[in-house]
Amino acid sequence: MFYSIARTIVRFLLFIINGKTKIYNHNKLPEGTFILAGPHRTWWDPLFFAVAGAPLKFSFMAKIELFKNPILRWILVHANAFAIDRQNPGPSAIKTPVKNLKSEDLGLIIFPTGSRHSSELKAGTMMIAKLSGRPIVPVVYQGPVKFSQLFKRNNVSIMFGDPIYVERREKLDDTNVAAFTQKLQASFDKLDHDLDPTFKYIDPKPKTPTKE
Repeated sequence: MFYSIARTIVRFLLFIINGKTKIYNHNKLPEGTFILAGPHRTWWDPLFFAVAGAPLKFSFMAKIELFKNPILRWILVHANAFAIDRQNPGPSAIKTPVKNLKSEDLGLIIFPTGSRHSSELKAGTMMIAKLSGRPIVPVVYQGPVKFSQLFKRNNVSIMFGDPIYVERREKLDDTNVAAFTQKLQASFDKLDHDLDPTFKYIDPKPKTPTKE
């Protein structure tokens, strides 16, 4: 109940702030639960993904630091978020989303790079898809990466791609993981190109390498 009400409120707020979001290929979303996987470009792209992926409800990972505030923790838990320690993820990083996906009514929003400041796709998405038996739907966000730019309105586009399936018998060895990440990245690149051939994401606050 909380999630449905919250998503309705978020949809309304996003419309007030940014106008109508352009959503493409919603018909490609499969029946049942699935994994929405996309490049992490802003702190608000999960909100746009959750709204665009309706009517399915979604769970999502959130860094454990956000759960230290009791009010924010209550909101996150009731919005189907679960805590992840990025330094020491632990088995729950895989077990929790797999369990949610098998519930038949809760999808997963995941960012395969794990961070807005990384472009390296990790193997977690493939493992979750393999263990849950659920498809991965590539999705991209194109729009403002600075909050102030959202208020210019009607400048956010979301596009879904063709589902990607991972067979349960497929081994998670280096060769298969590399092939999967290449396929997923190619899907992101195609979606970006289909939306705007001139699009290029630039991290507004790239992390500088730490000096030894």
